[in-house]
Amino acid sequence: MYDEMYEEYESKMIKTVESLQTQYSTIRAGRANASVLDRIKVEYYGTPTPINQIASISTPDPRTLVVQPWDASSLKLIEKAIMTSDLGINPANDGRVLRLAFPQPTEERRKELIKQVHKNAEEAKVAVRNVRRDAVEKFKAQKKKSEITEDDLADVEKDLQKMTDEYIKEVDKVAEKKEAEIKEI
Repeated sequence: MYDEMYEEYESKMIKTVESLQTQYSTIRAGRANASVLDRIKVEYYGTPTPINQIASISTPDPRTLVVQPWDASSLKLIEKAIMTSDLGINPANDGRVLRLAFPQPTEERRKELIKQVHKNAEEAKVAVRNVRRDAVEKFKAQKKKSEITEDDLADVEKDLQKMTDEYIKEVDKVAEKKEAEIKEI
């Protein structure tokens, strides 16, 4: 009976962990990674468009991204969008492609990135706990309506806590992996 409801809450917790992984993929850790451009939009024919939809993005070496627009007229627009973003990199424009050189991060920058990783992990943990809280509230409402017994409620709370602990550990693993990645650069 509760399996379907558990699946709903577990699905939300899984999505939280996946969202955290997506956030971490956009953290620039010294290596060139095309996903850092995912959140940058270009005003293309009056529509905010992701760069990867109007250009090909390649990584010729570990510290360089090359952005080659399919429409040469959009090169300046892409360059402007990258420069005005919070990426902190000025693209080199050779008239056909943009080259983005990612410098080796300083020790101070690494510490900032690690702080960002911890902040994102804490937000994900709060989101997982919020899913648990919402679930418990729903089950308590059922108990109040006498749809489930006190023992059932206790079992459900125990199961939800176990599930929450599992996904909190998963968030910690993802955060540790990203932190290690930042430290090794």
